[in-house]
Amino acid sequence: MVAWVLASQSPRRQSLMELFGQAFQVHPAHIEETLPSHTRSPARVAKQLARAKAEAVAPHYTDALIIAADTIVVLDGQILGKPTDPDDARRLLRMLSGRTHTVITALCLLLRQGGHTVQQVQDAPRSRVTFRLLTDEWIEWYLQTGEPFDKAGAYGIQEYGALLVERVHGCYFNVVGLPLTTLARRLEELVGWQPRIPSAERT
Repeated sequence: MVAWVLASQSPRRQSLMELFGQAFQVHPAHIEETLPSHTRSPARVAKQLARAKAEAVAPHYTDALIIAADTIVVLDGQILGKPTDPDDARRLLRMLSGRTHTVITALCLLLRQGGHTVQQVQDAPRSRVTFRLLTDEWIEWYLQTGEPFDKAGAYGIQEYGALLVERVHGCYFNVVGLPLTTLARRLEELVGWQPRIPSAERT
């Protein structure tokens, strides 16, 4: 099996990748992420960013499977990026309060052989997330956790941010940042990956 390379420094994505039971390298893609303020095609924007990450890392490997992902939060056609400061985080959380938004995590997988990309696949599954109504006290509490400042939409569902969410329609892990079912299907197709029974040491 070819070497796997995760083009992300996200600890959340790294943790989820471990579920596949396959050793992988971490090679963050340092690209400039420019997001339009509004778009009619948010999936295309997410796919472009995921592909740019994969292609930035690919030249460093002769034979490998490059796995890249990009998560965006969309409300009324507006892409909500990472907050720039506490006031921006407050603004984003007030926008999401009591409303339903869309989370898209685009995947881009590049299969490298002999220094060339021989296969490329992309997906952009989406989930719908509904927030509870947030009082100013809730927002200030969440800001104090420090979570909002490196996350799209100013929240992370897998930690304290779970208390802000009323319900999720679609893949939960898509909201976390790596749609596991979609990725598993693509790994099966591209490299013949199959799930393994964990060793006794890991149970």
